[in-house]
Amino acid sequence: MLDKWIVEFDKGLRTLFAPAQSLRPHPDAELEETELEAQEKQHALGLMRVNHCGEVCAQALYQGQALTARTPQARDALRLAAQEEVEHLAWTERRIRELGGRPSLFNPLWYTGSLAIGVAAGVLGDKWNLGFLEETEQQVGAHLDSHLALLPEGDAKSRAIVTQMRDDELKHADMAHELGAATLPAPVKSAMKLSAKLMTGASYRC
Repeated sequence: MLDKWIVEFDKGLRTLFAPAQSLRPHPDAELEETELEAQEKQHALGLMRVNHCGEVCAQALYQGQALTARTPQARDALRLAAQEEVEHLAWTERRIRELGGRPSLFNPLWYTGSLAIGVAAGVLGDKWNLGFLEETEQQVGAHLDSHLALLPEGDAKSRAIVTQMRDDELKHADMAHELGAATLPAPVKSAMKLSAKLMTGASYRC
């Protein structure tokens, strides 16, 4: 058990402080950088910082959920989702640097809170664990759709990244549903949206 927690602690350190790696090519790899107005560039940077922060939270959530999952099927689904989220981390992190910025200063705080929520979701049982995964991914998919509407039209690189992320998130939601995810109560969904809104506002600025 001690070895298991050491491994999980190492995962957290790498999520927060080590460059993420992507097995797949970056979605914007073949696209040329375009010249953006200063205000557009700053706006794109804020949005991509929010998206990077969301992926940090996702790593913590799925880490916590996998720790307390009760069946191999649920555990494997969470680990698969987490692996693709690592790639999202790599894509958004590099894009933030290209736009001249840095990740959110609040990432350690969001990570710790998300890990606790993930552990709690898993303790409730696999159907609720998967239900939390499905609802999280559906909300993230809608959030990324809104970013596609908000990103500067000329920022093809950021738009390519966000589009692929959205497609991956919705695939994870479908996977959780097929594995028997329970539908979360409306108050829980509302609380998740409020939490995401608070995180978004803080991370956009710093």
